[in-house]
Amino acid sequence: MRKISSTNYRNERSIVDNCPITATMKAIGGRWKLVIIWNLKDGALRYGELRRKIPNISEKMLTQQLKALVEGNWVNRQDFREIPPRTSYSLTELGRSFVPILTQIYAWGTENKITELG
Repeated sequence: MRKISSTNYRNERSIVDNCPITATMKAIGGRWKLVIIWNLKDGALRYGELRRKIPNISEKMLTQQLKALVEGNWVNRQDFREIPPRTSYSLTELGRSFVPILTQIYAWGTENKITELG
């Protein structure tokens, strides 16, 4: 986290505050957030189900990314307050509204063979 008085912080704020593209990329940036959103597009999943669908993510990273997505209002976290603990994650209205964009990105990437470009 940058100090609020730093030049880097002020520069980042000026870009993010004035550019919806940059603000969106900052909100969903990182390696795993889009993968998590993509996996939740068809409905709620429990933590263990998400972990199995994204086998290369560490538990720590999944927890951190889910927390950030919940704090950013992209994902809902529902704790059923049972023993053993049961928690599920689902997309919020904001998250669901992003799914068509992700679907277009997926189609574009497939059509242009982006995964083959390395």
